[in-house]
Amino acid sequence: MPPKLEPALFTQAATLIATAAAGEGPEFHGPSISEFFPETLFSIGGLEVNRIHLIQLLATIAIVLVFWLGTRRMTVVPGRFQSLVEMGLDFVRVNVAEDILGKKDGTRFLPILSTIFFMTLFMNLTGVIPFLNIAGTSIIAVPLLLAVVSYVTFIYAGVRKSPKNFFKNALFPSGVPPFLYIIVTPLEFISTFIIRPVTLTLRLLMNMMVGHLMLVLFFAATQFFLLDLGGWWSALAAGSLAFGLAFTVFELLVAVLQAYVFTILTAVYIQLAVAEEH
Repeated sequence: MPPKLEPALFTQAATLIATAAAGEGPEFHGPSISEFFPETLFSIGGLEVNRIHLIQLLATIAIVLVFWLGTRRMTVVPGRFQSLVEMGLDFVRVNVAEDILGKKDGTRFLPILSTIFFMTLFMNLTGVIPFLNIAGTSIIAVPLLLAVVSYVTFIYAGVRKSPKNFFKNALFPSGVPPFLYIIVTPLEFISTFIIRPVTLTLRLLMNMMVGHLMLVLFFAATQFFLLDLGGWWSALAAGSLAFGLAFTVFELLVAVLQAYVFTILTAVYIQLAVAEEH
């Protein structure tokens, strides 16, 4: 860019921002935290239902429909749709359940691990589906529910494996000098029984919230530059649109990755709970 144009562009941009702030020109409406607290659409028995709740319901219906259609007529030589469903189930079975827990415990906990993976995945994917545009996991209810399920599952697994020693071994690990338990035991309690569900919840929630805000920012900027400003500002609209499309692809990867991370951490916690020392 020629040096003489830089001050001119800077001046124009500063003027635009100033007039927009003063309400004298086009106003840019960026993403807001209020998007995660939409207005109530209707109530059912005193329970308020908003747009995100409907998206969560649609994601749940989609999960049931996909697995019903994929498994209702199982054949020895599977069709394309049955193969796709089996591929997804095999991914959780082989790469999560059996790799972490072994064949016996992997088979035992496969239903709950599969449920966690596909529920998280489908809820995440609604964030990049046109006309939905927000993840079902972008409000705390779903991540917290999944974290509670994970929490209860690994505690159940540990108590079932060793009713007398699970909590003892979790809070008083072997090999630690007795006088250090006054420090180690509170840390183990916080790490195992508090930090785990909190981090599971916040990791999923924050990733989905930030992803939504970034997508809204890029596409809102595209609309602002193209429709509200026009002219040579449309060149910036092309740039923000390109970033928005690229970030959409990235969000698809994040949706799958977060489902995988949540599920594999749950499997790891179960594995630690059923380890032989318990």
